[in-house]
Amino acid sequence: MFPTACTPRVYTPAKTRNSVSLSFARNSKPIPCKRNANLLTTCKQVPRSERAERKAELLHSIKGLNRGASASEEDRNVVDAFAKSCEAVNPHPASLECPLINGQWRLIYTTSESILGSSRPAPFRPAGPIFQYIDTSKMAALNRETWPFFNEVKASLTATSKSEVAVQFTFFKLLGLLPVKAPPTATGDLNTTYVDEELRIGRGNKGNLFVLLKEKDGCLL
Repeated sequence: MFPTACTPRVYTPAKTRNSVSLSFARNSKPIPCKRNANLLTTCKQVPRSERAERKAELLHSIKGLNRGASASEEDRNVVDAFAKSCEAVNPHPASLECPLINGQWRLIYTTSESILGSSRPAPFRPAGPIFQYIDTSKMAALNRETWPFFNEVKASLTATSKSEVAVQFTFFKLLGLLPVKAPPTATGDLNTTYVDEELRIGRGNKGNLFVLLKEKDGCLL
């Protein structure tokens, strides 16, 4: 779920699916985990109703796709188009400076085959919710699968821009029990291209798209 990002383009989405889819630089200080009274000054000024409509279209396009595991190429193109529509009105372009990025997020869609387990037989794919925790006060992140495998992966984050991080995986935990140190080559990049109180969109260095919903707020790691 961590894994550089495309530049968002303004897109006017159609109404139906069939019509068209984090540490700072290594020597800098972490971001404090607190609310910023001046956040609104950095937001793109678009009507809240317009942003809500675009988000609703994205969520509708994802419905029934089993986090992306059952998505066809056409489905993926439709979801990507609606994601770009949201990215064009991102209220917090400097996402790493926005405290809303912190918390527990639930993955609802991705194109990452390694996360979906698309190449594995169905019994060996994650079935329960998949969560990601981000804590910019520690510049750390955690991915956690639930039933049936309960695998986890921890990572340290290094900001390469105001919205993008280089990811260094540090530890894997297999079956929720067996810790395994990650090799130095276990790296990636993640650009947060949209974030607000309930929705986050990210794009990885391998071109994968991630869509997540907020479950809990705050710095939790």
